[in-house]
Amino acid sequence: MATGFEFFERDLRLATEGLAPEAINDALAKFARKELRRAISEGIASEQYDRYVNGVKGAVEESVEAPGPIIYEFVNWPLVIKTALEELQRRAPRKSGRFAASFIVVAGGHIASDYRSIPADAEVIVTNAQPYVRKAEVGLLGIRPRRLFDGTKRVLNARFKDAFAAETRFLTIGAGVHPLIPYILKHSQGGRKDRQAGMPLTYPSIIINAVR
Repeated sequence: MATGFEFFERDLRLATEGLAPEAINDALAKFARKELRRAISEGIASEQYDRYVNGVKGAVEESVEAPGPIIYEFVNWPLVIKTALEELQRRAPRKSGRFAASFIVVAGGHIASDYRSIPADAEVIVTNAQPYVRKAEVGLLGIRPRRLFDGTKRVLNARFKDAFAAETRFLTIGAGVHPLIPYILKHSQGGRKDRQAGMPLTYPSIIINAVR
C-alpha cells in the first residue's frame, strides 16, 4: 500500500515561531527527516517510499518552501508481506523444511514475487501450497503454537491496524495459481460437503486489504 503523511501545521508553528523564512524551511526539512526515521525505525513504515516536496516528486527535503508540504508515500506491501511470511515460517512445522518453504503470495489471481509492484488497492492472499496445510492450521501435526494463519493474522492486525486489515478464511483456489493447487481429497474428512473425497481442498489463508 502507498500511504502518505504530512507534517501538521500546529507542530510546525510551535517549532518555527520567530524564525526567518530560510530558517523555517531548514527546520521543516529537518523535522521531516526526523519523522521519517522514526516511522521506519518503529516498523510502521517501509524503507521504500516516494518523496514529494511542494508537489515535486523526488525533490530533496532541503528544497522545501514553507508551508510545504513534505509528503512521504510509502510502498508498504513488501513490509506487510515480509512480516506475514516471517511469522508463518516461525510457526510452521520444521521436520523437513518443505512446509515452511511452501508459503505463497497471490495478488490478482497470480503468484506475486515483486511485492513492490502490487497495486495499493489489491487484495493479497497468503497461503501454503502443501496438501496438509489444513492439518497444520488446526493443530493435527502436533506443532505449537496452533493456528498458523489465525495467529499470524492477529500479529498483522496488531502491528498494521491503521493501514491494513487481515482476516483468515478457508479458500477454494483454482488451477493455474500453483502446480500443487488444487489438491483433490482422496478420502472424506468429516461430514461437511467440502471435505468429501473428490472435492478440492480448501486452503487456510490470510487475506490482506488496505484500510480505506
